[in-house]
Order: sequence, then structure tokens, then C-alpha cells
Amino acid sequence: MSAAQDRLLALVGRELGVSAWHVVSQHMIDRFALVTGDDQFIHVDPVRAAAETPFGGTIAHGFLTLSLLSLLGREAIPPIEGRVMGINYGFDKVRFPAPVKAGARVRGRFVLGAVTARAAGEMLLQYRATVEIDGEAKPAVSAEWLALAVIR
Repeated sequence: MSAAQDRLLALVGRELGVSAWHVVSQHMIDRFALVTGDDQFIHVDPVRAAAETPFGGTIAHGFLTLSLLSLLGREAIPPIEGRVMGINYGFDKVRFPAPVKAGARVRGRFVLGAVTARAAGEMLLQYRATVEIDGEAKPAVSAEWLALAVIR
């Protein structure tokens, strides 16, 4: 195992970083609905969502919020020494405890949960990722995110 891999192992259990706050706008929600075909009224019709849901207006898609992990992680997770490539490997667990209302601010918090050596120079990283909503007690997303890092 390389010195860079040893340093990575030493970070297991530690918070790696917290991203900046980002607004989840109605425009962003509408664009996501267009791309995915998920145009349920709770996402794209502010008048109807205000009248017919307990949210008081539209909410972001759970998958939209989950997809923000790429942006939030890029801001919060420090570069890995010697990493030449990273590959999204998937998720072990994803939960959506609270909805993100249109116009809310979210940020990501990342803890390195585990590091597993794979083939020579490959490490499977498990991040405990949380998407927090400004002013809310419950997070929007709680996930165990897996990434394969190629380290030379």
C-alpha cells in the first residue's frame, strides 16, 4: 500500500468537509422535470402544490437533490493525493428524510466512512453524505455514497 493510501485510511471516520450553500430554484426543478420526465405537479405547479400539498408550494425531486452530491462533494471533499481518476460506484443506502422546498438552500456534509483496497492502486471509498436544508432539523438526503479512486 502506498503512503497516499495510508494517509487516506487515516481519515476514516473523519468529516472531510462541508460545501457552500446552494439555492434549489424553481427553474432548476423545472429543468430537472423536463430532462427526467417527472413533471408531477408537486414539483412543477407552484399554485396547485400550494393548494393541495402540505409543503406550501413545490418541492425538489429527491433524485435532483441526490444528484447535487456531485457538485457539493466537489466543493467539500479535498483532493486525494495521487488520484488520477475517480468513478462513481453507486450507493449502499439512500434516504430522503425531508423535502427541499423550491427556493431553499442546501449544502453537503461528507464523512469518510470506509476505505477498501481493491486491485493495485484502486481504493473503494464510502462517503457518508448528508444534504442539509438551511433552517431545517432533518436533512434532505442521507446516503452512503461509493466512489472508486485510482491512485498512483
